[in-house]
Amino acid sequence: MPYRLEHLEHFPTLANMKAPRVVIITAWLVALAITAAALIMAFVPWVQTANGDGLVVALNPDDRAADVSALVSGRITEWYVKDGEQVSEGQPIARVVDLDPDYLTRLAAERAQIEAEIAAVTQSRATAALDVNRTQQLFREGLIARRDYELAQIKVAEGGAKLAESRAKLQRIDVQLARQSSQVVRAPRAGRIQTVNAGLSGSVVSPGSILATIAPETAIRAVALYVDGRDIALVRPGQHVRLEFEGWPAIQFSGWPSVAQGIFDGRVRAVDPTSSPSGLFRVLVDPAPGKKPWPDLRFTKLGAKVRGWIQMETVSIGYELWRQLNDFPLEFDKDIKASMTGKDAKDGAAKDDDATVRKAGKPK
Repeated sequence: MPYRLEHLEHFPTLANMKAPRVVIITAWLVALAITAAALIMAFVPWVQTANGDGLVVALNPDDRAADVSALVSGRITEWYVKDGEQVSEGQPIARVVDLDPDYLTRLAAERAQIEAEIAAVTQSRATAALDVNRTQQLFREGLIARRDYELAQIKVAEGGAKLAESRAKLQRIDVQLARQSSQVVRAPRAGRIQTVNAGLSGSVVSPGSILATIAPETAIRAVALYVDGRDIALVRPGQHVRLEFEGWPAIQFSGWPSVAQGIFDGRVRAVDPTSSPSGLFRVLVDPAPGKKPWPDLRFTKLGAKVRGWIQMETVSIGYELWRQLNDFPLEFDKDIKASMTGKDAKDGAAKDDDATVRKAGKPK
């Protein structure tokens, strides 16, 4: 028998029962929350970002920490600097002395000997040249044989060869003297001594041995961010970047950049064409022109850690949640879409033209 409303007349207690007020309020709140969540996910915008961690780097190679190396082999006898000391360009760092204390004296004596040899060979060659002139005249008059004239010419040639050999020896001696004169290692540029290899004190060093490391106190900074390969195809020079520096208080909302506090602006400068050993791609970021400058070098030194968000397309929150749950890549930029669409259209037009040509070429 089907249920009818008039049947409630026989059950007055059941007819007087109503749902509790708490349940009704809870149901309305749940319905409103679901409606609000649906509206938020559908209409509230969200800025997509490709995030990555990195560090502050020096854009100019001359502003990076550099090693000061020994130019000649020898023994370190004296240090002129200490850790943390500020130096100027050309200031002495250390003294390296050759293992043979009389080496410079012997080089000077050898050089003097070669110079005397050059003078003797030059005089002998001049005399041989005079002999050539005399034998040539005598040969023309028929007073000597051709062999005597040729021997005089050979002596002049031998003198020239000896002179060239002596001059080459002199150049080698001068090179050795010039190298030994650089026994005092000097700072290649101004900066602060970061580390001194004190373990080399009194020990033997070879050319290229690192003696100290100099770090500049001023630098043109940039940020190197390392981005995942899924998003690197969408990163292009000129895109806006939000940066959070290590040790700088900040509150970041990646989807709502206008709400963030303590965040600094940057601009993509370049993207590396190949990945780093970790599998991530490096993105160089410059300070954004016309925006708040980055913190002073005293607070964000070279090597300080940075977290960055490269801003992409603006989508709805619902789409962004769906994309992240499915682990999909970011949305393509409009310019990239347009360029790809244009390319596809050209390819389609080319295919249509080829089809038309093939159709026209078929015999009826």
